[in-house]
Amino acid sequence: MKNAYIKKIQKKTRLFSPMALLFLSICSLTTAWGQTREAQAQPSPKSIILRAARLLDIENGRILKPGEILVEGEKIVAAGTSVNHPSGVEIIDLGDQTLMPGLIDAHIHLFLHPGAEDLQTVQESVPQRTIMATLAARDDLMAGFTAERDMGTEGAGSADTAVRNAINEGLIPGPRLRISGNAINILGGHEDAIGYNPDQHVLPNATYANNADELVAAIRQQIKEGADFIKIYETGADSVRDGKLTTTYQYSLAELNAAVQETARVGKRVAVHATGEPGTLYAAQAGVASIDHANQLSKETMRLMREKGIFAVPTFTIFEYFAEHASSPAQAARERATLEIKIKEFREQLAESVPMAVGSDVGPFPHGTQARELELMVKYGMTPLAALQADLINGAKLLGWEGQIGMLKPGYLADIVAVPGDPLEDIRVVKKVSFVMKNGTVYGGAAYRR
Repeated sequence: MKNAYIKKIQKKTRLFSPMALLFLSICSLTTAWGQTREAQAQPSPKSIILRAARLLDIENGRILKPGEILVEGEKIVAAGTSVNHPSGVEIIDLGDQTLMPGLIDAHIHLFLHPGAEDLQTVQESVPQRTIMATLAARDDLMAGFTAERDMGTEGAGSADTAVRNAINEGLIPGPRLRISGNAINILGGHEDAIGYNPDQHVLPNATYANNADELVAAIRQQIKEGADFIKIYETGADSVRDGKLTTTYQYSLAELNAAVQETARVGKRVAVHATGEPGTLYAAQAGVASIDHANQLSKETMRLMREKGIFAVPTFTIFEYFAEHASSPAQAARERATLEIKIKEFREQLAESVPMAVGSDVGPFPHGTQARELELMVKYGMTPLAALQADLINGAKLLGWEGQIGMLKPGYLADIVAVPGDPLEDIRVVKKVSFVMKNGTVYGGAAYRR
């Protein structure tokens, strides 16, 4: 299943060289977003007031009625049921909506799209995948995700550095990003190119590192090329036998310790793909920032995560998507069995007060649809408030923007969205974002009319 823009790009790829494709797509993006760029280039209004029927006070877990936010430049100046109205202020009245902080997705893949992941690296050039990543970033932003953590380009190297920088410079629309470059993996590991003719030397979707010294070298290279954090594949492949998950660890505790220490040396963190024991335990002992997927956590692992403030990022949506889009009935049964184990384990993790953040693993399923993750976290045991606090408060901490995003408070960056209805009563409304502001710039939405 592929989006229309993917088909168009692939058609152009057959007709033009990668450089010609890049030139044509840049021209297209420039035209499509010309009005937005013109608006950004003009001086911003001195102040803007956003007004709506409701405002989410995520810190105190309540809805304020009505809601107003005063924005000056990139920052929130005031928020509450009413705010001071400076002379000449522009008022944007969103009507029967709820104002809330911009959503955060702590596990995305801008460089992936629906279809065979391993073949994307083989069939699509890095320029083509970079263009598609810019379109994915736009889709995520317009779905209300104003901050994201990209968990690996899957074979596109450090191309995410260019995407992040272009967004930061206002050249293209997209969320504020934390990026990892290419993830790190062992030879023959989870993201290696397995099952191909070895004489073809098909490249892996991650950077090889087979011991502590190679890990340190790979980390230094990725940080040199712009990585904000390091993504490591710690487990894989997974299997389910008699209702029990089994997965192989890829790096020893000593190797993970070396990776965490080297990353900390330059003030950065490590995130791991880790589905089960003992890899999840090694990750917790080493002190990573997050354990993503976290299908299986032992009591000791959960204790360490709680004590060290290590976040679990469940990524339910990708498991659901794989179960619903499996290539065969047998594969669908395996995916459903994994999901059932994951749901049971998630409820145990909640009971053990494991810190949670929200990440969807969007990319293999369509960008802009990942608010489904919040809905599933509520379905499987969280309250709407707890899920939103995991997303907004914990997400800001995990991405290193605590005190800057995730709340509607004076001094915070003006990352603000609006949704119909009350998200504390019905979490599904976050799938219907009607207004998007990031960094004080309005990007539009169904509820916005100038």
